[in-house]
Amino acid sequence: MKPKAKILIIAGSDSSGGAGIQADIKTVSALGGYAMTAVTAITAQNTTGVKSIVAIPPKEIANQIMFTANDIKPDAIKIGMLHSVEVIKQVISCLKKIKTKHVILDPVMVAKGGAKLINNKAIQFLEKQMIKHAYLITPNIPEAEVLSNMKINTPEDMIYAGSILINKGATNVLIKGGHLKGSFVRDVLINKKEIKVFKNKKINSKNTHGTGCTLSSAITTYLACGKTINKACELGIKYVNQAIGSKINYGKGHGPINHLTSVSINKEFK
Repeated sequence: MKPKAKILIIAGSDSSGGAGIQADIKTVSALGGYAMTAVTAITAQNTTGVKSIVAIPPKEIANQIMFTANDIKPDAIKIGMLHSVEVIKQVISCLKKIKTKHVILDPVMVAKGGAKLINNKAIQFLEKQMIKHAYLITPNIPEAEVLSNMKINTPEDMIYAGSILINKGATNVLIKGGHLKGSFVRDVLINKKEIKVFKNKKINSKNTHGTGCTLSSAITTYLACGKTINKACELGIKYVNQAIGSKINYGKGHGPINHLTSVSINKEFK
């Protein structure tokens, strides 16, 4: 099968394979895309937590991005962990040169086990400078709380936080509602034209490591294949829910999801 789209992934490595650039590559490939990468950091981690993080020098991150994109121009770009202000500056500079419309930013800040992945200055710079360069940002509730500087306890709070991020320069915001209590998960897509709520039954599973990385990469792939923002989010959420529901049960902590679930369901997405 010939790949449907070319995706450049800028993110950190997860040695356990459940999240980070490994989850991104699996997702893009499973959904029919061609994955290219620029590694921003190397983490030693497993399903129970993060042992260590080694940052890649900002200039080397830029070298990976530009040397790859100058040869194979990406149809879309997915961005994950950006650990410092200098890294963010380099990525913004690269984005201006590549000029790809669909840039999806997953503002990764904290690992599933609770380990902090980027510093406070980077968070502030990401909020003030990075989000305006993205077509879509996909924060979960803790990340949206940091970026909007407000507590989120209800779906209405999610909408208000999203509107704050739109006012800060974001084009589209998808706030993921999995952290809220209840039997249903509501993910909220917000832009200046509309508010769209995706409501799905919550799947009870501790194996949710890498769901954020997976969702943003799935949406990126669908956008690169020509889907609208609403449809790309809908299909991305469906893919992640299928992957969680397969319950492969690897590891002693927050286990990974099954990225290969799309092999059997991808026909439904055409």
